[in-house]
Amino acid sequence: MRKYVAIFALAAAAMSCSSGSGVDNPSLDPSREMTQVEIETLSGGELGTVFNSTYLAYEQETPAVTNSGMSEAFIHGEYFFDNAFKQESKPFNGLGPLYIRSSCKDCHPGYGHGARMEQYRAGEKGNGYLLVVYDKTTSAYLMSLAGMPQTKAVAPFKAPIDEDGISIAWKEYTDEWGNKFADGETYSLIYPEVTIAEDAYYVPLIAKRGGENVEIPYEDVEVRLENTIGIYGSGLLDAIDEEDLKAEFARQEAYFKENFPGEVKINPGMFKDGEWVEAYLYANKQDPSHPLPKKFTYAMTRATIQDGPGANAIWNITNVTRSDRRYHYLDLAGVYYAQVASKDEDVQAKFYEKFPEWNKTGNVEQDIYNYLTSKELPAEMSDEDYVDLMVWHRGLAVPAARNLADARVQKGRSLFREMGCASCHRPSWKTGDDEFHDTAGFFEKGDKRLPKYPYQTIWPYTDMVQHRLHMVNDIRTGWCRTTPLWGRGLSMICSGHADRLHDARARNTMEAIMWHGAAESDARASVEKFRALSKEDRDAVIKFIDAI
Repeated sequence: MRKYVAIFALAAAAMSCSSGSGVDNPSLDPSREMTQVEIETLSGGELGTVFNSTYLAYEQETPAVTNSGMSEAFIHGEYFFDNAFKQESKPFNGLGPLYIRSSCKDCHPGYGHGARMEQYRAGEKGNGYLLVVYDKTTSAYLMSLAGMPQTKAVAPFKAPIDEDGISIAWKEYTDEWGNKFADGETYSLIYPEVTIAEDAYYVPLIAKRGGENVEIPYEDVEVRLENTIGIYGSGLLDAIDEEDLKAEFARQEAYFKENFPGEVKINPGMFKDGEWVEAYLYANKQDPSHPLPKKFTYAMTRATIQDGPGANAIWNITNVTRSDRRYHYLDLAGVYYAQVASKDEDVQAKFYEKFPEWNKTGNVEQDIYNYLTSKELPAEMSDEDYVDLMVWHRGLAVPAARNLADARVQKGRSLFREMGCASCHRPSWKTGDDEFHDTAGFFEKGDKRLPKYPYQTIWPYTDMVQHRLHMVNDIRTGWCRTTPLWGRGLSMICSGHADRLHDARARNTMEAIMWHGAAESDARASVEKFRALSKEDRDAVIKFIDAI
């Protein structure tokens, strides 16, 4: 539930904002121009920033929500993030038959990034881990598992992967510098090694090879972890105009071609020769003639927030159906789990007891299969509740940057740019008209039921482009979207941890920086420059990153 917290008094030099921001600050003089520090303090622009640095900083509604009279919808939508779904008891009914978590908040402690875990347990507080199970010969997901494999099931069904067979081992890593700076300061690096026992798989190991789905050997299966990212500010990223996004890709492609001839620095499966690659454009049910480039998730698999991580997750994480998704999330092919479960004698013995309405043919195997693969299941989440959830999701504010007037923070800001960090962690964007799309076709273009963020200068510190860091046990494919830095300095107070990177291997900002330093990493030059700094200057860079 949304918490009502008074906005703290702001230091005039560092924390004031212009009129129309939705922030009540009596020290404002709306007739004067804002300083650069004040502009950059507004991380989410005037319509997306809140001045809150408490443990509730990630949970606040944007001024756009408040100004549009959507606060009640925002609060109602937040209930569906906070509360656990069950099989029954509206409005939180519909869990399963398979699921990954019973609530969104399970994956996003304090509404932020998931924490580093010693073991994989879906119900463990703070666990934002999702399994990535794929064919190591092709890097493609297994077809017999969902893209985000389920490890939980509602009786009488059984989970596709038994959590007891999942192991996470944290390994020490020593980089080429011996985890030590020239002045003697040391740091530690660790990374996860994830294994799933062969007998933990309930489904066969099916992968697509040569255009056909075939069973592959257990030894060909690779497993990685991906952690959830902070969800605040997603609506503002959605408001970045697609032409501006394309211009950023084109700018970087031209730069790399000139300065790194022959090297692949932009994912050729996504963007090539100044144009989006067709396979990376997302079909747009709202406007079939206007496919959209993907820009959400580490792998950039979703085009818009209206059909993005949250809209998708409320369905596939909990398997709660709605009017536009009246089917279960089981596996990528949609049939393999159903084939196994329908033949399982334990499932057959209890199926009619649990689902009497599906005793339609008298053949229990056929009825189980029909239930699991049906495309016409009743909607368990109402359209009204889903709309409010998306008001909340699109309406989460970004906490204002803090202490930007501090001399050490300003020193770190300058060094951050001088080292080239801002090349990938691009400081600011200007949003477009935000007449947004919904590629799933549920919302209309620029739907007035959702908050909008037109023409805002925002400071997410991401270029929205994929790069490669070449870390040991790296993310699947190696390509990873630059993660926004805004608000991350509040992770400890909001989420109870400071873990960073896609699998939470970095336990603090220093470790995150040093994981960028592999010989082939796209950020190698910046890490070399960071290493050449004095300890005082290194600390200033970290202080700046934590301030934004």
